[in-house]
Order: sequence, then C-alpha cells, then structure tokens
Amino acid sequence: MNKKMCSSGLRWLWLGVVVLIFDLASKQWVMAYFTLYESLPLLPWLNLTYVQNSGAAFSFLADKGGWQRWFFAFIALAIVLTLLVFMSRTPRQKKLINCAYALIIGGALGNLFDRMVQGVVIDFIDFHVNHWHWPTFNLADTAICIGAMLVVCEGAFNPPEKAVLKKGKK
Repeated sequence: MNKKMCSSGLRWLWLGVVVLIFDLASKQWVMAYFTLYESLPLLPWLNLTYVQNSGAAFSFLADKGGWQRWFFAFIALAIVLTLLVFMSRTPRQKKLINCAYALIIGGALGNLFDRMVQGVVIDFIDFHVNHWHWPTFNLADTAICIGAMLVVCEGAFNPPEKAVLKKGKK
C-alpha cells in the first residue's frame, strides 16, 4: 500500500468493498430464488419482494424510455469519483466521514453495477404498515442513506475547522 493510501481516508475503502460484495450477493440471491414480484413475508411489517427499478429513488423517472439508465450511471460515477477525491484529501483519523464516504461509494457502485449489467436496479426490501408500503429498496440504498446521514451528522457535530469562529475573532 502506498503512503498516500495509508495516511488518507482511502484506507477506509475496504468498507465500500464490503458493502458492494453484500449488495451484489443479496441481489444475486433474490434473482436466483424469487420470480419477479414474488414476495416472502418475514415479519408483520417486512417482506422480501423482488422488483426491478429502472429509475432512481422511489422509481423517479422509471417510465422515461431508457435514457435515465445512462443519466443515473453518469451521476453515480461522478459521485464515486468526487468522494474518492474527498477521501484522498481527508486524514485517515477522521473515521466517521471516511466511513460515510465509503458507504456511499459501495452503495453507488452496487446500483451502478445493476444498471450496467441488468439494465435495472434490483430491489427487494419491502417495509409496510398495513397496506401502506415504503418503496422497495436494497442494501446499496441502505448504505447510501446511512452514509448520507453520517455526512450530515459530521457536518452538524464536527464543523470544519475553518468554519468555526475562534473566540474573540469576527
């Protein structure tokens, strides 16, 4: 491992790889053992339901004829590359923000892989209350959401040093 990798947040990329592996494995399992739209109740409020999403979150732009596949792929690549730059500039000791970036990268790559290989994103986690269902999602989406929440928490509880007003300065 080179010096830049050891001293920067890039050291935390292993977490993104773990997310990617679990995401892709879970999607392969669902595709192997479920037929499209098949649902298996696990708990009174949780099902495993195999669906395909050609859009983004909440099936945004899912019915737009296919161009959105490439649009969302470009966005995912841009986000991954941007976060890799951020991680390379962030000290490895800043664990929370580096883990957040790695979670987002792993999730983005998982969904990007689906878009490029399957043409759609495979979703299967279905939370519901009575007959109201939250939009079905996957492990990549979960990692992205957790990562985004950690970025917000980092910004709220540990603002950058440059933004903090020193006592007596205006």
